[in-house]
Amino acid sequence: MTQRLYLGVDGGGTKTRFALMDDDGQLLAQAQTGTTYHPEVGLDGVQRILAEGIASVLQQVGAADAGSLAYAFFGLPAHGEDTRATARLDAIPAQVLGHDRYRCDNDMVCGWAGSLACGDGINIVAGTGSIGYGQRQGTGARGGGWGEAFSDEGSAYWIAVQGLNAYSRMSDGRLPTGPLHALVNQRLALATDLDLCARIYGPDVGTRAEIAQISRIVADAARAGDAAARAIYARAGDELACIVIAIRDRLGFTDGETVPVSYSGGAFSAGDLLMQPFADALHAASPAFALRTPLHEPHYGAALYARLIATG
Repeated sequence: MTQRLYLGVDGGGTKTRFALMDDDGQLLAQAQTGTTYHPEVGLDGVQRILAEGIASVLQQVGAADAGSLAYAFFGLPAHGEDTRATARLDAIPAQVLGHDRYRCDNDMVCGWAGSLACGDGINIVAGTGSIGYGQRQGTGARGGGWGEAFSDEGSAYWIAVQGLNAYSRMSDGRLPTGPLHALVNQRLALATDLDLCARIYGPDVGTRAEIAQISRIVADAARAGDAAARAIYARAGDELACIVIAIRDRLGFTDGETVPVSYSGGAFSAGDLLMQPFADALHAASPAFALRTPLHEPHYGAALYARLIATG
């Protein structure tokens, strides 16, 4: 193989995706493994999952080992949010690759690098969690992404929790009963409404990613005309726009300067339920925001960024 190889790794709260590309930007191999969210799988789990995915893409191109990689970029969830854990995360790829031709950062960078092909602008990620990241003239800034306990507004997890809150209010009469109530009972197979407590808090409590999947029920309820569910998606769009606005200000975009904005993450699979209020909130804030369809997926963006770092 004469072309240099670049590895991109997009970690996430649900899955981790790997992309291998050459100097020409051709995608040569890709793979998917489980989450690399270290609070859930542990640091040893992160190393194991990375090793599994890297071995898969290298095998697909017939590479003997990771020594053939010119450079790699690892976007890892929760990177930068715990000083001690981040130091460990930064060291893990060297143990897997056997060299130091790599860089680690938060997985938010993968969304930006893919959606905007490493160009100036801001990307908002709304997956299991939510976070925004952008760059302008080589300077980067993030917003949101403080975790599900008190942040991650507009994410699938946040939408799910807001939906469960609405369900509880419908159950005891604080909200009018809408389609959401019956859908939750049906999809979660609840014998009684209060069985939801066991479903969420009990011994078989779902993971963060599994709870986030309940956002799909909220989306279906919104499509069925549930007013509370539709209001949740409207608020989600506003919250995501607030993150973008804050990042624009931190990056120093000037008045009237076009601000490219893109998006990534599974919460956007709800389509116009989320996209329309997000776009409306951006437009209301400034006509300079230019909402753009993502150019590439985040794992490919991570490989693009690896190439940019190595050659830039």
